Amino acid sequence: MLSPRQGLLRPVGCGVEELRRRRREREAALRRARREQQLVSKRLLRDDTPEEAEGGSVASILGEAEIQQFLWLAQRGTEEKEREGALVSLRRGLQHPETQQTFIRLEGSMRTLVGLLTSNHALLQLEAARCLHELSHSEQSEVAEACLPATSYLLTYLAGHSSDLIELCLYTLGNLIVESEAGRRQLLPQGIVPALASCIQSPHLPVLEALGYALSQLLQAKEAPKKIIPSVLASSIPQHMLRLLQPGPKLNPGVAVEFAWCLHYIICSQVNNALLITHGAVSTLGLLLLYLAGSVQSPEDAGLELFLLQKHPSLLPEGLWLLNNLTANSPSICTSLLSLDLIKPLLQLLPVSNVVSVLVLTVLCNVAEKGPAYCWHLWPGPLLSSLLDTLALSDTDVVGQSLELLQLLFLYRPEAAQAFLQQSGLQALKRHEEEAQLQDRVLALQQTALHR
Repeated sequence: MLSPRQGLLRPVGCGVEELRRRRREREAALRRARREQQLVSKRLLRDDTPEEAEGGSVASILGEAEIQQFLWLAQRGTEEKEREGALVSLRRGLQHPETQQTFIRLEGSMRTLVGLLTSNHALLQLEAARCLHELSHSEQSEVAEACLPATSYLLTYLAGHSSDLIELCLYTLGNLIVESEAGRRQLLPQGIVPALASCIQSPHLPVLEALGYALSQLLQAKEAPKKIIPSVLASSIPQHMLRLLQPGPKLNPGVAVEFAWCLHYIICSQVNNALLITHGAVSTLGLLLLYLAGSVQSPEDAGLELFLLQKHPSLLPEGLWLLNNLTANSPSICTSLLSLDLIKPLLQLLPVSNVVSVLVLTVLCNVAEKGPAYCWHLWPGPLLSSLLDTLALSDTDVVGQSLELLQLLFLYRPEAAQAFLQQSGLQALKRHEEEAQLQDRVLALQQTALHR
């Protein structure tokens, strides 16, 4: 009679199609989770003066009379400082959901605010934009919808000279885009893609970071593959995005992460990845990962590289996600990755974190599943010793991905199984035999190794 553990044994080896199917299911679930998490995100740009923030005071909820008074003073105050102060008070009141609801219900309030936005007083214009920004950040969809009459003006100011106003308009547009299909329908014919394309050559890093956010919000819309991404790809945006991901001392992590998200959505859409490859997407990502891998291996160089990793740890995972998306279904891109000699640098990234380890192993699985010719580049070499190190970890996601990579390697390079056994591979597997999530995969891999 079979013991429970014996009953879990499966036929020797697991077909490459089954491995591919399981990994794609997990990746699809991860991608959905990432998209859902990002989709609900909005950005809030606040830059209160020291006087406003002093003592941690919280602005009061405003009623109709107070809102009307502040709007009247902002329009007709005798001094510009008085008018600006009225808008500051209104903006601080709009930080409360209750004030936001009162504001949008008050007849003529949005029309007045838009009028102040289009005034020829720069400070009033900026404060009116800040009020709109507070409203755009609301979790109440009707509040954000009420801001739509201002979108054409927000787009117009993207071509202006004030970097502060441009940054604010971009974040506001990004907030309005994220959940409002009506807003996207309105913005596309108004020319949001050309407007964003004109901003991407800005020399101001805060503007570029805000642009990356707004563009990523636009690209993740459900209608993006058909109605938005083709226009983006036909513009100058892709070349400039890749330029901003080029490694080196001018690389800005905040900007790079935002545009990595943009590339993520474009690549996942599969609209025209060949165009991105023509523009050098694979080589750019390869060089970026080489740069980051080098910084991991050079801790004594406490320069920009270590800032990159400690202060902006998301840059590395985002680059690996992009590489994963590109290599998933493309033998030619896997060939490009191998021609860049990226295998060893990728392995050097394994100790950075569990998240990075899973992504590195996933990229290597993408390469290995393409067949024997690709596995020749994975072994002999440092791969087996690196996988023995990951099998010593307790994180089930890392270990599970390591097991899949070993399974693929043994399928296409049977002699690698013998080398694995000689390096105490079975002992490494035994520590995971009783883990429910890994048990059947461990047992199947044990059988595979012993029968090769």
